[in-house]
Amino acid sequence: MYLLGEQPAYADTLINRLQNLPARLLQGLAPSGPNLEYPAVDDLASVLPGNQLYLLENGLLHGCIDERALFYLHEGDLVGLRQGIELPLCRLRSDGPLSLTPYLRSAVFAHIYADPERSELFLQYLVGQSALLSDAVARLKQPEFRSTNGFQRVASGEVLIQQGDEADHVFVIIAGHAEAFVDGHKVGDVPKDEIFGAMAVFTGEKRNASVIASEASTVMLIPKDQFLSLTQSNPKIAHSLIASMARRIDLLNKQITQLNSLKNTP
Repeated sequence: MYLLGEQPAYADTLINRLQNLPARLLQGLAPSGPNLEYPAVDDLASVLPGNQLYLLENGLLHGCIDERALFYLHEGDLVGLRQGIELPLCRLRSDGPLSLTPYLRSAVFAHIYADPERSELFLQYLVGQSALLSDAVARLKQPEFRSTNGFQRVASGEVLIQQGDEADHVFVIIAGHAEAFVDGHKVGDVPKDEIFGAMAVFTGEKRNASVIASEASTVMLIPKDQFLSLTQSNPKIAHSLIASMARRIDLLNKQITQLNSLKNTP
């Protein structure tokens, strides 16, 4: 087994060691039939006979889970260990010809467990493969989001965002309340759980409003890069943010309409 993409430092040594184990495990055991030859195949499990394990003699198999390529199997790897086990579907496909040596599944396990040394080698093989797969999954998974700056306690009247400043953070009020001002005029409220300061982060422009705590509050600061990464990897957050911005724009439009009405009143 080889991992796709960047590999940890230990991977090459472990992979080389694991690659030699299947042949040692099967030493002295006769195949259950002639080699199976396949051209390019999209799903190997759909064409392989059941109740057998296979030593990959020639070819390259790509391992995909949820249509995401994680690893590939090479000459010397053991194929078919996952049969009959309720695990996430792993599709093995090949873009070129394959040659596999079949072994009766029950005979393989009887052969392995008849000898303590082979049993230990088999355990090492399984643990090693699991370690490689865990590493592959961990590297593909989006990193858990944590705010670098964490939580901040602010007093009533404290400025959270200053109009005209550079936008390097997005904020969320965890507890408390704040108000938004443009040129000294109040233009809206920022309640608990509201994400604010995101517009300037998206546009790259300077802050177009000031936000001031109207009571003692707890605020979470989210660095710009982390927030942009989070919105790309989590559509629900992006959708919630768009809805929040739409509500604010609608509120501002209503306020502008009211102001215009007052100006036009004789």
